[in-house]
Amino acid sequence: MMDKRMRPFLKTAFSAILLLMIAIPMVFAQGVTPEHVAKTQNVTSSLISDDGNYVAYTVSIPADPYEENAGNRTELHVLNVESGDSKPYYSVSGIGSLQFRPGSNSVTFLTSRSGDATRSLYELPLDGGEATKIFEFERNISDYKWHNDGNHIVFSSFYSPEETESPLPYQADVYEENQTQRPAYITNVSREGHEPHKIDVEGTVYSMEWSPDGSKIALSAAPTPGVDDSFMAQSIYIVDYRSREVAAEVNNEGKLGQIEWSPNGQRIAIRAAANINDPIDGRILIVSADGGTPGIIDEDFEGKYEQIKWTSNNEIHFLASESTSSVIGSIRPNGSNKQTIFRSDEHAINSFSRSGNGVISFVASSPQHPAELFVRGSGRNAQPEKMTNHNEWLEGVELGRQEVITYTARDGEFDIDGIMIYPVGYNDGDQIPVITMVHGGPEAHYSNGWLTGYQIPGQMAAAKGYGVFYPNYRGSTGRGIEFAFSSQADLAGKEFDDIVDGVDYLIDQGIADADRIGVTGGSYGGYASAWMSTYYSDRFAASVMFVGISNNLSKWGTSDIPEELYLVHSRERMWESDEKWMDYLKRSPIYWVDRAETPILIMHGAEDTRVHPAQSLELYRHIKVRKPDVPLRLVWYPGEGHGNTRAASRFDYTHRMLQWFDTYLMTGDSSAEIPHWDAPVPERE
Repeated sequence: MMDKRMRPFLKTAFSAILLLMIAIPMVFAQGVTPEHVAKTQNVTSSLISDDGNYVAYTVSIPADPYEENAGNRTELHVLNVESGDSKPYYSVSGIGSLQFRPGSNSVTFLTSRSGDATRSLYELPLDGGEATKIFEFERNISDYKWHNDGNHIVFSSFYSPEETESPLPYQADVYEENQTQRPAYITNVSREGHEPHKIDVEGTVYSMEWSPDGSKIALSAAPTPGVDDSFMAQSIYIVDYRSREVAAEVNNEGKLGQIEWSPNGQRIAIRAAANINDPIDGRILIVSADGGTPGIIDEDFEGKYEQIKWTSNNEIHFLASESTSSVIGSIRPNGSNKQTIFRSDEHAINSFSRSGNGVISFVASSPQHPAELFVRGSGRNAQPEKMTNHNEWLEGVELGRQEVITYTARDGEFDIDGIMIYPVGYNDGDQIPVITMVHGGPEAHYSNGWLTGYQIPGQMAAAKGYGVFYPNYRGSTGRGIEFAFSSQADLAGKEFDDIVDGVDYLIDQGIADADRIGVTGGSYGGYASAWMSTYYSDRFAASVMFVGISNNLSKWGTSDIPEELYLVHSRERMWESDEKWMDYLKRSPIYWVDRAETPILIMHGAEDTRVHPAQSLELYRHIKVRKPDVPLRLVWYPGEGHGNTRAASRFDYTHRMLQWFDTYLMTGDSSAEIPHWDAPVPERE
């Protein structure tokens, strides 16, 4: 027992220490803030020259949210591979279709500069100088590809819509009418005044690829310009260059992502769906250049092919996702001799480009940084080198630890992979509030790269003491055909149970505080956020729902992809029986509002055509009327669609999301006073 005579001394000593701590502020490393995220730059594409000497790449740079509500601008940079020197060549609000011009020491791209009437083709010499316009069309050019002669291009351009003849000083918008097709043309850009020749393919053209000898063009076209047809109804045609007529057709079906000719022009590799019900374009199929039905190779691959490129007549290089990892490898067109060139469990590789001598450039993020440019030499044991550093602010911040976790679903059918970001300074054994970040799709997945963005709390939340959990629930990509198909015809069923099972795993591991579990996500992730706030409300302390689904009955009728929803998600028509109408309703969050106790912030782009804003309004109104004591807010973003694209609206979203979690999740107090309606954005320091 303490001697009473010591108590005054200890009290005085403690007071002195406390005063000293106040007088000498403790220095902590800063974590990631919304201000950091608002200025984050990302490398978005790379293209290596055939000799491997140069890499042209683009960088996406956000606008200042305090100055303007504008989209990102794009900078074109060129890297000298040997010296490692890189410099910006061109900056504009939009650069598209970056390519090296055959036979020239230059890069070309599409853009619309001040004074241009249309989006046109520009050329920029690699040895310096200004970008010059080399071809313009009477309408905007959507895309183009170079012939090997460096003079001809194939390009696509939408027809102009009809103009009204109404005498009124007003024009109504007639839904899904007066939409124009996008034909393809061939022209010689080296001949001034050369009249482009239209290719004899009906519909809206998407992909276009010249054969290696330049005698043919493989292109894909959909019967209408509708989004649904772009997803589900693209067909491949082989067109003769001289006659511009269809010489052969490919009997492909389902989603289509890429068309690639073999070097000898005898075969075509396509990155596409396995069949009409496949939710992704992540398989490799091979077909004769004379047309016919393509055959799938490596059908049992438990991953997703993201990009393909022939390197010889008997070899295809690929980029693939395997769960949370990225792989660059090679495979023969018969599916044999599959080799790994580079695998990373801590890079999310977005795309790659290969030179003729085997040097590879690729764009990748990691748990430590957003997307940057990497270059890998041609040697067998060569290691990639990070060539850019566009976010120097990262040097002054501390990041939370990030790791891949695996747990077993409650039905035992699958092991589920996910990613966990721990709070900055986390100590093993600490029980923490966890935000569950659910991806959209569901045909998508999280790779183990940079997982922070304006709507993805990631390292921003880690800096505030939260853990962030990213589950790749069943139906996610990167795990093969069976896993991708496993959620079909079971909306909000086992797929969302997998998410709760992941939360339970974190609780059982002593990581997550069971009373402080939050959820957020956009699109299908917004659907999950609404589901967790209603059906599973007893498990979640706070929710932020973004562009999400609340009523599957009305969602089908108000979306721009009704056939895609049927073919790769629901797999059944709701009107086929009374039971199916009811089943659709029971898989809707509005049906379970009587369970709702979770404070929920709902946000939506006012011009969203994918998930109509009425989906958010329906859930808001049901909760407002049926559960008036539940903290609730609905925020519209004028001018935004299925996700925010402009700087100020993104910044507004970030601050509202974090404030909602701070109010209801960090405290675990659902009775806390709802925050003021205004955006909690601080004045610029």
